[in-house]
Amino acid sequence: MITRRTKRLTWLALAAVPALLLAGCSSEGTDEGGGGGDTIKLTLAHSYTEDQPQHRCGAQVIADEVKAADVGLEIEIFSSSQLGGDADRIASVASGDIDIDIQGASALGAVYEPISVLDAAYAFDGPEHLATFMASEEGQGVVDDFAEAAGIHTLGVWSAGARQFTANSPIRTPDDLEGLRIRFPGSPQFLVNAKALGASATEVAYEELYLALQQGTVDGQENPITNIKSQNLAEVQDYLSMTNHQLNTNLVIMSSKWEELNSEQQDALSSAVEKAVTEVTSCVAEDEKSTLEQWKADGAWEIVDDVDIDAFRDKALPYLEEHLTGDSLAVFEAIRATSDQK
Repeated sequence: MITRRTKRLTWLALAAVPALLLAGCSSEGTDEGGGGGDTIKLTLAHSYTEDQPQHRCGAQVIADEVKAADVGLEIEIFSSSQLGGDADRIASVASGDIDIDIQGASALGAVYEPISVLDAAYAFDGPEHLATFMASEEGQGVVDDFAEAAGIHTLGVWSAGARQFTANSPIRTPDDLEGLRIRFPGSPQFLVNAKALGASATEVAYEELYLALQQGTVDGQENPITNIKSQNLAEVQDYLSMTNHQLNTNLVIMSSKWEELNSEQQDALSSAVEKAVTEVTSCVAEDEKSTLEQWKADGAWEIVDDVDIDAFRDKALPYLEEHLTGDSLAVFEAIRATSDQK
């Protein structure tokens, strides 16, 4: 059973550093709304470049909407891992050195393992399914338990697109992964996903991925379209196989600073994140469509559209049902129970 918590967090889903460096980034005030008192300055950190949807349509929208609300809040954005890598930033949010961060579910599994199941292979059928689950009692239970375990508030979630394989040969079925060294992120859920899909996983840091592919350290990798584009992987890979094997989820998380905001400020921040969730979901879809069209037009990739997704799904889901345990299995089963493809 997934445990329940009486405290209800703001949950929004839509179909979508070193302490010294941070010391000067944030200041507290006593403002009870826009107009009088000091402005509370909040730091918002993430690992994405400024041309990716998570920044353009996510972080920047949050900052702009909060400013427009005029409730005594100001958000300063630090993109491209300026305030540290994922693990460092999670610790900084927990300690209060970073106020708001955008993180993948798998990375957050380091502090509360069951939340990483949001990144399980074929757990979600698409962004609409993510929305359905997170609107459910079970979905709320996941973030409530995460808040209790980590002391971290969840403001919202969005889908950053589905993950796809790239390699120098087409990948249409699980059998096509045989003999290939595929780069996966090093988090436990991603490594479980690799086994579930039938892939031989090799851990390579994201920052080293291009070079690893160029030098042949790995034969392929998997990422959402936005990351594949930002890393210019078409320069070192030939085939993009549209496996859609994992919905890439981002959570917008906040430190205990949330409790220091008054109700007007909390409402303004929640509304800002709600708009960002909408914007990111749309931006990701639009960016993926235009990117794929451009790639097809200029021949940057051999795009493999005839992937046997049923074969991948039929391999992955039973594996996960067998190998996930405890609360992680309960989360996975609850997700699949809300699927239209049971």
